[in-house]
Amino acid sequence: MHSGATNTPFEAQEVVLEPTYLPIAEHGVVGDLRTVALVGTNGTIDWYCPGRFDAPSLFGSILDARRGGSFSVRCRNAGQTKQLYLPDTNVLLTRSLAPEAVGEVVDFMVPETSDVRPQGGCLVRQATVVRGSAVFDVECRPAFDYGRAEHTTTVVDGVGAVFESHLGRAVLRSTVPLRATGDGGVAASAKLERGDRLELVLEWQGEVRPPRPGETDAQFTATADYWQRWLARSTYRGRWREMVHRSALALKLLVYHPTGALVAAPTTSLPEELGGSRNWDYRYAWLRDAAFTVHALMQLGFLEEAGAFMEWIQQRCEAADDERDVMIMYAVDGSPEIPETHLDHLEGYRGSGPVRIGNDAVGQRQLDVYGELMDSVYLYNREVPISYDLWTGLSRRLDWLSRHWQEPDEGIWEIRGPRQRFTYSGLQTWVAFDRALRLARDRGLPAPEQKWRKLAAKAYRFVQEECWDPRAGAFTMAPGSQLLDASVLCMPMVKFAGPTDPRFLSTLDVVGERLVSDSLVHRYARTGHDGLPGEEGTFNLCSFWYVDALTAAGRLAEARLVFDKMMTYANHLGLYAEEIGPSGEALGNFPQAFTHLALISAATNLDRALDRG
Repeated sequence: MHSGATNTPFEAQEVVLEPTYLPIAEHGVVGDLRTVALVGTNGTIDWYCPGRFDAPSLFGSILDARRGGSFSVRCRNAGQTKQLYLPDTNVLLTRSLAPEAVGEVVDFMVPETSDVRPQGGCLVRQATVVRGSAVFDVECRPAFDYGRAEHTTTVVDGVGAVFESHLGRAVLRSTVPLRATGDGGVAASAKLERGDRLELVLEWQGEVRPPRPGETDAQFTATADYWQRWLARSTYRGRWREMVHRSALALKLLVYHPTGALVAAPTTSLPEELGGSRNWDYRYAWLRDAAFTVHALMQLGFLEEAGAFMEWIQQRCEAADDERDVMIMYAVDGSPEIPETHLDHLEGYRGSGPVRIGNDAVGQRQLDVYGELMDSVYLYNREVPISYDLWTGLSRRLDWLSRHWQEPDEGIWEIRGPRQRFTYSGLQTWVAFDRALRLARDRGLPAPEQKWRKLAAKAYRFVQEECWDPRAGAFTMAPGSQLLDASVLCMPMVKFAGPTDPRFLSTLDVVGERLVSDSLVHRYARTGHDGLPGEEGTFNLCSFWYVDALTAAGRLAEARLVFDKMMTYANHLGLYAEEIGPSGEALGNFPQAFTHLALISAATNLDRALDRG
């Protein structure tokens, strides 16, 4: 794969393809701990935001096949294509299998921590032939700022091409001559024999210079070594090692290394319903998602990421306004400014508009985040004692919660309708004060323990006395509501309810009857109560929470069957989007942190239960 042989330029008639949209699941993802690129099974990079997750896109054809921009390296007459990750890495291999030839494209991004990574970051693409001979067609068609910014294109002999706009410069180095295509892009065709290689390096804000001999080999080695060393720290040795480790690698890709922030997903506006308007920008750090992610990584022994997140949380606590307190989400640099706008010039994935950047949910009140945050801090403190400064900041946040926890909010599902007092928010309020009390006792930290104990008791009674509906035989979404909510499946995981608690077991049965279809779980009833039009798919997070709940209830055979069925809904690389559609298709932003962290939790808990029984 990495021989030093050179490739042969090949002039042939340019292949013009009608713009199409690959299924969301037909993608792999590579990244450098600052941003990612989505690589389709057809060899096209159709999503890439240079520099950071929430930067304006350079390639965005997944949101508009004509205007979004893309970077393709395709084996002509490819036949069947397959993708795989090289073992224990985030280095992606796309293979083209045809009777006359087998071609391969290796894609990777050099991690931010590597000495061989250019300052602005780079995408590396290496094309080779391992059998026969084949022609590779290259087309790089950038679209700066989601296709809103004009750019110039300059082909440089012996180097490649330079694309410049007011936002910055992208340098494409190539080992074959490139030609301008007249639409702001460049193209090339090269015939490769066995052992030949075509090398392409796209560098953001890069230096205009020829490719150096052996440069991409060194970058490949450094990248593969980084991921393999990182994954070797995992303590997981259970039954689902391949899927758990792929989930861990996916979660690590969602870490913005400069600050320790963890994004919910690296994409925006991939729809929860084809043709619908449930399209959101997930390229930000939700406190809830990040706290759950830290918990999942700690279950596997990854403490470095948890430590970086604790520092990030301390900074958010110190910057919090006592009137508004912490926000539910932040940009990766910690900014709370995430205004939501629509990109009306883009048609959206398969016509599913609007395309959104930013997220108006940043201004919502979601009281459950305090519980998830305190739970992750409590678990981290069991491994590494937290600082006094962090404790002081968290104590102030709990003071705010003590004054506001009985007020209505938008809840975990970010309802865009009237605020309510959600059961899950009350449950997580109990978690917040319970974990704070445990932490204070374990460490002897100063705390108003009597006050917190009373608040924990009030929150506990609120859930048990006001959120339990004896007619439904279940904890419902909110007091007086007849709607079910899969989030209550978390009760035994957070130690609110024992695994044999009659109310929990009854709720589990009712949820199973009304929200579960085989292994797939809806997060709530499919009605218009969330303030949004249209439908959505089943929620992968809730499916893995269902596995956890079945495990806690001792229904291990059922839990294992549901878990194994959920494995079949991953894509060919073991990656999940947010939701599953009616035909088993991936829907929503991709890959989704929530899904992968829940998979890790369900696998580790089910493993332990099976080992005991």
